[in-house]
Amino acid sequence: MNVTASAGLDDLRVIGDIGGTHARFALAQHGAYSHERRSDVGKYNSLFEAMQDYLAALPPDKKPSVAVIDVAGPVRGDKIKMTNLAWSFSAEDMRQRLGLKAFRVLNDFAAAALSIPYLPKADCFAIGPDHAGAKGPIGVIGPGTGLGVGALVPNGDRWTLIPGEGGHVSLPPSNEMEDRIFVILRKRFGHVSAERVLSGVGLVNLYQALCEIEGAMAAPLTPADVTDHAMRGTDPTCVKAFGHFCEILGTVAGDLALTLGATGGIYIAGGILLRFKEAFAASGFRAQFESKGRFREWLQTVPTPLILEESPALLGLANVPIEVDA
Repeated sequence: MNVTASAGLDDLRVIGDIGGTHARFALAQHGAYSHERRSDVGKYNSLFEAMQDYLAALPPDKKPSVAVIDVAGPVRGDKIKMTNLAWSFSAEDMRQRLGLKAFRVLNDFAAAALSIPYLPKADCFAIGPDHAGAKGPIGVIGPGTGLGVGALVPNGDRWTLIPGEGGHVSLPPSNEMEDRIFVILRKRFGHVSAERVLSGVGLVNLYQALCEIEGAMAAPLTPADVTDHAMRGTDPTCVKAFGHFCEILGTVAGDLALTLGATGGIYIAGGILLRFKEAFAASGFRAQFESKGRFREWLQTVPTPLILEESPALLGLANVPIEVDA
């Protein structure tokens, strides 16, 4: 798909970033958005209920005619089923029930990738070298409820979007401790995807695996508990879990950079790390990102900014062109 900044942006649109934990809605026109609202997806039984609730609360003069949303899951055809949330729907059915002229659905990290050309520099925090003006293909990866991956490839004065499900690639161990961790996770899950480690639940999986290796009883911790203990230094196993999390993310992000030839950078998004940017910057992420043998020097030139905006996908959704029937 080729995208530009000018086509199809005149109609007032409702945009929605639908994750496994939160749904964020806003109104967009001419590439900018307002009236943003975040809701817990657990409040609703379906996407239709969530959107209907948001639209009903809008002022009478703010009624959109089109919708552009993203979902955490693959988008192939009209029928959509989310990966980490029990919602499924038909885009055409949604269009008709909401009385809209168009209803477009993208993968959530496709939408996040689309935001990069419009993202203010102030919304990025340099992790490692800040190579200003880096050009070329761009990758986006982000741990949250799941692990999302997307990419943009330059095509003249446009960008070509490459959506995907890179969060479900097989996870390669990089050292002996990761070997031991992954053996435990393999017994538990069979296939150890990147998302099994690089997500909120993944932090807990890492903590539990480390407890088993250390012969300790794992406490019933949530992802927030693990990061809280790690940041305060009140549980050494949680500290180790966060360290492994950052290093493994570096490994996977480096693989993505090499796969894409991402000289324009690998942008880090998602709802976990932006709250701990200093700890992330001080972690082993960047060292692992560059630790690719003969390609270390090449990767040293690839920037890895952390996106500070909690939902960059909204900016992407505000700017993607859509077809609207007269």
